[in-house]
Amino acid sequence: MALIKQHKLYQEDLTNILSVKGIEQLHHKCFLITGATGLLGMQLIDALMAMGDVNVVAVGRSKTKAQERLGEYFDSPRFQFLEHDVTLPLLQILPSISSLDYIIPLASYTHPMAYSQYPIETLLINIKGAEYALELAEQCGAIVLYPSTVEIYGNAYGDDIFTEDYTGRLNLANARSCYPESKRTCEALCQSFLKERGIQVKIVRLSRVFGPTMLPSDTKASSQFIQNAIAGDDIVLKSRGEQYFSYTYVADAVAAMLHVLLHGEAGIPYNISNPDCDVRLRDFAAYCANYNGRQVIFDLPSDIESCGFSIATRAILDSSRLRSIGFLPHYKIEDAIRRTIELLK
Repeated sequence: MALIKQHKLYQEDLTNILSVKGIEQLHHKCFLITGATGLLGMQLIDALMAMGDVNVVAVGRSKTKAQERLGEYFDSPRFQFLEHDVTLPLLQILPSISSLDYIIPLASYTHPMAYSQYPIETLLINIKGAEYALELAEQCGAIVLYPSTVEIYGNAYGDDIFTEDYTGRLNLANARSCYPESKRTCEALCQSFLKERGIQVKIVRLSRVFGPTMLPSDTKASSQFIQNAIAGDDIVLKSRGEQYFSYTYVADAVAAMLHVLLHGEAGIPYNISNPDCDVRLRDFAAYCANYNGRQVIFDLPSDIESCGFSIATRAILDSSRLRSIGFLPHYKIEDAIRRTIELLK
């Protein structure tokens, strides 16, 4: 499973990202992006580098992985990769910070197996990564775009839809809370740095993101379905599939992030979702299975797997605030799934 970045569909995705209103304001700017080799980081960097005059400082834990996923940029004078653990201060690895305009701390564990096996690391990567990004922004005057998550809302009451001021039922009595609770703390850090130190922080809350830049190690259900479809196998569903979630194709998510960076208000969170991608888990699985004329098979999860699963059964994000500042997504769910499979086949 390997993404060919020259593929027509991927180039279309990059073109759509760079059609964001006001994108010309980013010319000649410099970005520092942690989690550079992840699902979002990779496509964000591909889009920024495609602009031709944007500088990118990419931060990740593995230079080898970075060469695999971003290697075409290593000889570019506009690109610099720094091998670094984000639980340590960023200031100690940067020879010069005067040129940074934007900081986007994307480094995070974002899939169930990691939550289950590494809850301490999950929590610390989120909190320390946000803290050091905000401290760096204070030193250089950069704007921070903080990527939060739908999981900060907890579980919905009944059929509630998550607006940005919603708080559902929270469950702290298990290690799985490492992810949502650390993200809630990070949002509080962002608001605190804005209030006390005047750091310009813009916040996005991402729904469940999928797409062709996903990592092979990703254990999210949607990623497993896509891998099954690529292999031509039946789709294995570890539940009855009643869960009703908002999903976003990665190109729409990256475009929305840049739109908020350009047009959003500091300290105001923006849900990133697409009503055309609100779907039950079993239907997501069926779209993947139908690609190859296969079927959905229901199977119970192992104890390790179930420990990492979200207990949420409904998580639909209201994207009215994002639409109010002029953003509209490009991709409907079936097209987004098809594009992902085609690009990774």
